[in-house]
Amino acid sequence: MSDTVIQVENLGKKYIIGHQQPESYTALRDVIANKVKSFGNLIQNPKSQIQNSQEEFWALKDVSFEIKQGDRVGIIGRNGAGKSTLLKILSRITEPTQGSIKIKGRVASLLEVGTGFHPELTGRENIYLNGAILGMSRVEIKQKFDEIVAFAEVEKFLDTPVKRYSSGMYVRLAFAVAAHLEPEILIVDEVLAVGDAQFRKKCLGKMEDVGKEGRTVLFVSHQMSAIEKLCSRAIMLRSGIVRFTGETKSTINFYLQDLESQIRQVKIIDMKRSGTGEIVITNFSIEDSAGNNLMSVACGEDLVLVFNYKVMTNKPLINVSIGFSIHNYLGDTLSVFYSDYVGTMFCSLPTVGKFKCRIKDFPYSTGTYLVGARITVNGVEADWLKNQLAILMLKQVIFTELVVLVLVVLD
Repeated sequence: MSDTVIQVENLGKKYIIGHQQPESYTALRDVIANKVKSFGNLIQNPKSQIQNSQEEFWALKDVSFEIKQGDRVGIIGRNGAGKSTLLKILSRITEPTQGSIKIKGRVASLLEVGTGFHPELTGRENIYLNGAILGMSRVEIKQKFDEIVAFAEVEKFLDTPVKRYSSGMYVRLAFAVAAHLEPEILIVDEVLAVGDAQFRKKCLGKMEDVGKEGRTVLFVSHQMSAIEKLCSRAIMLRSGIVRFTGETKSTINFYLQDLESQIRQVKIIDMKRSGTGEIVITNFSIEDSAGNNLMSVACGEDLVLVFNYKVMTNKPLINVSIGFSIHNYLGDTLSVFYSDYVGTMFCSLPTVGKFKCRIKDFPYSTGTYLVGARITVNGVEADWLKNQLAILMLKQVIFTELVVLVLVVLD
């Protein structure tokens, strides 16, 4: 139809991943024997070496959708779902392997810190450079210049090369240029997470205004609250495939349910984590006050969060602190608890044990919540599982007492 500004049909993007055999000690005679054997195999099957060392990976597969003029569309999905790859293809940064894209109108994109800026040029020069790339005349850019500078709040550094900007300054100026030079289509990735809270609020307001002016916005974010506020429609990707598309709230609900099922299937030992690894969390469970395992809890009930741990070093650990945070499924932090907040630190821990975190009258209402867990040793992060553990709330009960945190260590 005439008001369709982006039409994507059977889009696919394939990468070739190389694999290298792990290095191990071999004698000279082994090297010679292996080379002879490999040469013989290569003569018999010339493609075998290539097939063993390379693998096809489809970042996107059979993606199809269309976007109308003035739509504000959120693109959501877990890390590695293909969101950024899709935006790079739509921005003409990379070419698709298969499929077709039809875009009507000028596209301005903000995908990474520094995209589209020349580091040796000043902020002033980059504003004019980006405008020229978008096909705007110098007169048009000059009309918007003061508005861009005021929005970005970089007046003092306007004639400084942008390579000396902080990441926050970079993003402020890049977003201001992309949003104010009046592109028909504005594409914004999670890069806004670099800015502070007040600037993110300004950006969301500006993108909302852009949509109301009849221009189109594509927005990728892991903050579901921002997607829900800004976007009228959403597309959910998983493993490079469109799993759901529709009205924003319905898409977010589908994504959250899908995320919950995946979280429950992942073993804690396989979850992404950071830290020194001196002591690691090996299991997570929920108990009631009597020590019975729970699959879900109700608001107002006493519960105990149980974190099994294992010490991975032979040296004694002192000043160990256990903590956890609770988040709603929109990614907002609700509570943060640490044992050292209440003056409790642990020393001489047994090699294997449990931290039990007891909460009186769990205060949250019906819904599903994520728990992040972190162990520190002498103030240094040893293990951190960020918002990957799930608690399911089945019903709502009125609570009357404040949350009390008690931590104990069991052998």
